[in-house]
Amino acid sequence: MDKLMQLMLESGLAQMEWGQAVMMSVGLVLIYLAIRKGFEPLLLLPIGIGTIFVNIPGANFYSAPMYDEVGHLLEPGGLLWYIYHAGIETGIFPLLIFMGVGAMTDFGPLLANPRTLFLGAAAQFGIFATVMGAVGLSAAGLMDFSISEAAAIGIIGGADGPTAIFVASMLSPHLLGAIAVAAYSYMALVPLIQPPIMRALTTEAERKIEMKQLRHVTRLEKILFPMALLILISLFLPSAAPLLGMFCFGNLMKECGVVDRLSDTAQNALINIVTIFLGIGVGSKMSSDQFLNIETLGILALGLIAFCIGTMAGVLMAKLMNIVSSNKINPLIGAAGVSAVPMAARVANKVGLEANPHNFLLMHAMGPNVAGVIGSAVAAGVMIAYVGA
Repeated sequence: MDKLMQLMLESGLAQMEWGQAVMMSVGLVLIYLAIRKGFEPLLLLPIGIGTIFVNIPGANFYSAPMYDEVGHLLEPGGLLWYIYHAGIETGIFPLLIFMGVGAMTDFGPLLANPRTLFLGAAAQFGIFATVMGAVGLSAAGLMDFSISEAAAIGIIGGADGPTAIFVASMLSPHLLGAIAVAAYSYMALVPLIQPPIMRALTTEAERKIEMKQLRHVTRLEKILFPMALLILISLFLPSAAPLLGMFCFGNLMKECGVVDRLSDTAQNALINIVTIFLGIGVGSKMSSDQFLNIETLGILALGLIAFCIGTMAGVLMAKLMNIVSSNKINPLIGAAGVSAVPMAARVANKVGLEANPHNFLLMHAMGPNVAGVIGSAVAAGVMIAYVGA
């Protein structure tokens, strides 16, 4: 009877706290959204599983390894502890993801219409506006965010999951779970969030603007561009070099045409493996003691504001460029500057087709979309250089 009583007391049900139960429910919701709704399933599914794992009482999925006085291992750590510290705390997983994304990226639309670089840059305004907003809320006593926490939250506005995770792991690792979930949730909700903003800021005539067919971009241009970008970033903003360096390396493997096996691995097997562990590792930071607080609600709200401001800034920049240019740009493609590749470009194309059935904007929107990836990485480098110092 005593052994039975001891077994019951050691069971997960007996040790369960209300916060753990709530977070396990959050994990189930994320899994539901991934499977049933198709919201960023590649990340939300492993994040949901990681959330459940880390909140199982007594399972010790995130327990740290124990050593004696001379450094001999007494007890190994939990699986999630090793995944997080080996891949996320070091920044390795986001960097490998960026290499895979680079291998899947085509710089052709951006090179064919370099003006769209300004749209990607303008969309990053949401990042810096949200940083100032977070600092303002702290100054007003409504929230308690440090400047490093505000910088990590602001990156959500770039709608770039790996970049958000990379910056959060560097500046505010304790906020990683909330920031990652917010970033990927808003990426998944692009088709719901962006269209109302795009329609509100443009007239029907602007949405009907048809853009000229893009010029052909040569293979040499596509090979030279990532190398030139890497050199420039390394010279002027070294803190952004890790992200953009891996991005450019992945793209160079794709465009050079002599390492197809490596490019294929980066685009498929490697990025899929890393995505699994990245998601589980992010979920490991969603324990009840770290996630269930007022700061989490503030992060989700500020992340949404950042994303909306970024969308607005891209559209307004396109409208401004049309004032000073005879070669008109459809303002809808400015919304693609938030860098949610390629979802934001598809949304711009869809809204354009609604206004004009002959208006195919997808390739035009990929220009600011790719520029947004570059812009968010540059913004991340700025944050790390000036806030993390």
